[in-house]
Amino acid sequence: MSTAVVADKRPSSLHGARLPKWSPWAIAAGSIALGLGISAAAGLDSNIQWALIAGILFLVGTYGIAARVEGRRQAKDRIATAFVWVAFLLAVVPLASLIWATVQRGVKVLDVYFLTHSMGVVADSEPGGGIYHALIGTLEQVGLATLLGAPIGVLTAIYLVEYGRGKLAKAVTFFVDVMTGIPSIVAGLFILSLMLMLDLQPFGFAGSLALAILMMPVVVRSTEEMLKLVPNELREASLALGVPKWRTILKVVLPTSIGGITTGIMLSIARIAGETAPVLLLVFGNPFINNNPFEGAQASLPLYIYQQYAQSAGSQPAYDRAWAASLTLIAFVMILNMVARGIARWKAPKTGR
Repeated sequence: MSTAVVADKRPSSLHGARLPKWSPWAIAAGSIALGLGISAAAGLDSNIQWALIAGILFLVGTYGIAARVEGRRQAKDRIATAFVWVAFLLAVVPLASLIWATVQRGVKVLDVYFLTHSMGVVADSEPGGGIYHALIGTLEQVGLATLLGAPIGVLTAIYLVEYGRGKLAKAVTFFVDVMTGIPSIVAGLFILSLMLMLDLQPFGFAGSLALAILMMPVVVRSTEEMLKLVPNELREASLALGVPKWRTILKVVLPTSIGGITTGIMLSIARIAGETAPVLLLVFGNPFINNNPFEGAQASLPLYIYQQYAQSAGSQPAYDRAWAASLTLIAFVMILNMVARGIARWKAPKTGR
């Protein structure tokens, strides 16, 4: 009995030396300090250069210390984790820098007046004016594009998943893949060619048609993936009860995947809201308020930003308005993404016992 007790108290040989939990933070702090020191000694002024030096030092330091203390096998695991963190920071830093620069420069003129007034008779070089006309144009154009593109995209995805067999389904899938990668200017040129054939003047709905073309493949792909996630057992159970297939899709398949479908549609809206090329070709821009998207030129936020920045040479008011409109557009896209995530969480299937 005593021998067994003594044997239990012996340290296990399966557990080797381990670095403390705070070691990655200590290595990161040391790498940043060394990176700043090397940058200062070499006379480097760019923050990107010393950040890259610090990242390389962090990777080398993590592997060297872990290999010496924990062994090479554990060091390889730590270096893989360090690569993930460095890649994450490389992706986040430019994004955070962009948001910070936009907020810092955009808040100068962003107020209630800016959101509720148009350019009207205000010249681009003069202070004042706002983006009300551009907000109206963006909401109408994107809204009409959604009314056109979302139903067609969802119905196409239903066909591919539930009915699509043979050459027609393969052809549709191929063209959806091709449309996913086409530049936005191509969609604009396609609608422009139709306008020239019909002798039409620029108007807001023409931009909506081009945006719908860009939106449809995104909706098709996201909806198709969501429908494939619905278990076949649910379809089989409904069909076994004698329910027609169309009713099974309407009452079983779509409600199960509605959260993911809605998220895909919202993300596609966020994608087309920032398109400039089709609007520049088809809508043409208008400094005055035009509430009718089916007649006359109309403004939009991306086009307003482009026009104000183009006129910003030697004009501080136009420069400030361009940044304020950019901040508004970013906020609009962020709100759409937050709404999409909220709907996805709200409509997610409840898992419980």
